[in-house]
Amino acid sequence: MRRGVRIALDVGDARIGVASCDPGGILATPVETVPGRDVPAALRRIAAIVAEYQPIEVVVGLPRSLNGTEGPAAAKVRAFTRDVAKVITPVPMRLVDERMTTVTATQGLRASGVKARKGRSVVDQAAAVIILQSALDTERVSGKAPGEGVEVVI
Repeated sequence: MRRGVRIALDVGDARIGVASCDPGGILATPVETVPGRDVPAALRRIAAIVAEYQPIEVVVGLPRSLNGTEGPAAAKVRAFTRDVAKVITPVPMRLVDERMTTVTATQGLRASGVKARKGRSVVDQAAAVIILQSALDTERVSGKAPGEGVEVVI
């Protein structure tokens, strides 16, 4: 298991959930929800978070369908990830499968008593936590970085 903080992003049309982990890669925790409609502002905020946390990598959830194929949502996330990669260079980025993370996050929040309206503001953070924790667990078991690397094209 590589040592160092990681950041995870759950990218949606309206919001981007952000999570981080401790330097030992043990536990993922929520950071914040970044408004996503103003892309330049979102990129600036994500760059600021990366500068603050100084992660060894940024993990982004890639929304695949249940059968593993990629649709329009995955294409949007891939494009956004390339934009993020340009503003956080040289920090590497990885795309990891995020199937069902928002559903799992919503169910978990509901089970803990968070109301639907209030939950919208934290569900993206909770999904980012699930994405990051899954990536950490995968790396711990396999000994390899999770998902696929993102190439920076400037």
